[in-house]
Amino acid sequence: MAQILMIISAADTLPLADGSTHATGYWAEEVAASHKVLTEAGHTVRIATPGGARPTVDAISLDERGGVDAAAAAAFTAYLDSIEEDLAAPLDLAAVHAADYDALYLPGGHAPMTDLADDSRLGALLADADSRGQVIAALCHGVAGLLSATKEDGSFLFAGRSLTGFTDEEENQGGLGDQAPWLVESRLTERGADVKTGPAWSDTVIVDGNLITGQNPQSSVTTAKQVLAALPDA
Repeated sequence: MAQILMIISAADTLPLADGSTHATGYWAEEVAASHKVLTEAGHTVRIATPGGARPTVDAISLDERGGVDAAAAAAFTAYLDSIEEDLAAPLDLAAVHAADYDALYLPGGHAPMTDLADDSRLGALLADADSRGQVIAALCHGVAGLLSATKEDGSFLFAGRSLTGFTDEEENQGGLGDQAPWLVESRLTERGADVKTGPAWSDTVIVDGNLITGQNPQSSVTTAKQVLAALPDA
């Protein structure tokens, strides 16, 4: 069965446009639902963060402020509790190697905008994985992590590739709005990606070769299922 590396942000705050900070972390559904789909299919999922730091769940992703009802929040919390050992002691992103995995998976929450978007170690890992044709999946704000990957000439590794992610419309409707330090969709477009989006809050997943991206939390399960379909063992 496949070995999958889930790369989660270690950040728990995001600097805002006005200079203040916003408490954040990973989005519960994106980690829990994705991890569940992948492991229930029999694959092994390891978790890595920058510095091997324990990741923080975004509190908003477990209550109605994030559009999550009590039953769903309880289910996500229970699943995260079941993988507590892995979340408490993740691998150090700097010490992992693409050759040891069949797929890389980047869930979101606003936190990746703080650390993963410009993490050179992540960028090198993504470039290595892409050169090997390995599956690279990113979800919602997790696609911000793709921005860390550049070619030798400094251009964006995924320029010209079709992908999706949390849209500017969604950020303005139910995200940080004009307090966001930058917008994921706009930044990816500026860097040359062919960003394709569905209606706000729709389950939208884009597959471009080995690159699989999901638009938002609602796309978590479908993104993980597309990874299953793309894995060598599928």
